[in-house]
Amino acid sequence: MPESGRKIIHIDMDAFFASVEQRDNPDYRGKPLVVGGTPDKRGVVAAASYEARRYGIHSAMPSRLAHQKCRHLIFVPPRFEVYKAVSEQIREIFYQYTDLVEPVSLDEAYLDVTVNKQDIPSATLIAQQIKANIQAETGLTASAGVSCNKFLAKMASGTNKPNGLYVILPEEAAAFVETLAIEKFHGVGEVTAAKMLQMGIRIGSDLRARSLEELVGYFGKMGHYFYGIARGIDEREVNANRVRKSLGVETSFAQDLEGRGVMLAELEKLVLALKERLDEHGATGYTLTLKLKYADYRQLTRSKTVGQLIGEVENIRSLASELFALIEVEQQKVRLLGLAMSNLNREASTDEAEQLRLPV
Repeated sequence: MPESGRKIIHIDMDAFFASVEQRDNPDYRGKPLVVGGTPDKRGVVAAASYEARRYGIHSAMPSRLAHQKCRHLIFVPPRFEVYKAVSEQIREIFYQYTDLVEPVSLDEAYLDVTVNKQDIPSATLIAQQIKANIQAETGLTASAGVSCNKFLAKMASGTNKPNGLYVILPEEAAAFVETLAIEKFHGVGEVTAAKMLQMGIRIGSDLRARSLEELVGYFGKMGHYFYGIARGIDEREVNANRVRKSLGVETSFAQDLEGRGVMLAELEKLVLALKERLDEHGATGYTLTLKLKYADYRQLTRSKTVGQLIGEVENIRSLASELFALIEVEQQKVRLLGLAMSNLNREASTDEAEQLRLPV
């Protein structure tokens, strides 16, 4: 049985970007809608309304494919400043109950309400009040999960979406986890799930049957995490001062790039944009990562870690060029380039990792 001393809430806004657009434009309500680029400009879906999801449309899907699935799909360009403002409204609601708030992104966060400002003994009651306050102040719905740790709270919040509330008591954790499909486990990505399925690990009880030594042998340090969540155990604390892991910029091109010279010119723009972003946050780092996506959507990354902090534009340019030289681009078309700095220095600002998409 997992630890039962903590009371954790996970709040996840329902189709956040799309819901904001439907809230602000009555003509969009009840209709399939995506926030993202249009098919003619090689866009990608950033968010899909629940009406769009019924057609099998989801985030990160190419807009062209989304349009094929639903010919009357509405495409809306993102308004990130609006989403950020609404997100800040929502966080202010969280802070009415606790200062132990760990934002994961603009639309979700963990809250530790074991000890809370309202002296409410029930985490479920707090979750109900937060949901009601969010709807009253923003006109939007949120789903909430309540449990004794972050993993279970996260799994609970996705159980009754949209506008759901689900509670997993400590004594219910084992039963909840043992029948859960391995692809549904938070922290198990597509590649890891495929590897687990090859190993015969299909549901939580299969994962629980594996020893710690076996899981560490297959999955490295993540094996410890998998061993714990198979038993409903997650000892991670809600971190109100979550350290930013990376800062990045990327551009998805309306027309595929051809030729190394053209690509290097775009890479130079990313170098300057990344330098500007680092300066905004007073950050430097030790690891630079180059991201590239070919026209056929194959994606690859190349990274290099150095022994001294990278902050000057000349250093970023030199490393970026070195990484780009390692990539095969002759006779290839490229639809996306990106640069990111990680292993940031301690002076970098706190909050969740961010990726900035540049206009083209």
